[in-house]
Amino acid sequence: MTIRTGIYPGTFDPITLGHMDIIRRGAKLVDRLVIGVTTNPSKSPMFTVAERMEMVRRETSCIESEVHVVSFDALLMKFAEREGASVIIRGLRAVADFEYEYQMAGMNQQLNASIETVFLMADVSLQPIASRLVKEIALFGGDIRKFVTPAVKEEVTARVDRLGRRGDG
Repeated sequence: MTIRTGIYPGTFDPITLGHMDIIRRGAKLVDRLVIGVTTNPSKSPMFTVAERMEMVRRETSCIESEVHVVSFDALLMKFAEREGASVIIRGLRAVADFEYEYQMAGMNQQLNASIETVFLMADVSLQPIASRLVKEIALFGGDIRKFVTPAVKEEVTARVDRLGRRGDG
């Protein structure tokens, strides 16, 4: 029996309730879900890759499916091939996401047509959540508890306090 492996890649800086929604739903579509934690040169991370991996592991530990958290710093398709994946799972929040993701799926298909990209629409209540915005809200002293779990909120708040960038109005 072949094990169907899916990859859910992202920076997860930090992991949000939107990410968790896609992870829970994506895990139901495959036998093994690999959450690929990567870096994005166009983003300024708040947490190191190791910190993000630990955060993702903790937050996904309650998921009953087979979930693995792995870091990667390569082309997504090379990583997917290395993990034996047949599916890339991507979450969509809005039309702007679709345009970017559609282009990426097309490029990935050119690199390896045997790996399918599956898009999952974000839950309506979670559509506006983006890690970038969560960090920005936290950096200016805003309340992020609607967007992340309590543990992630504490980590983000502690990091913002250490950075000394909390806005007070």
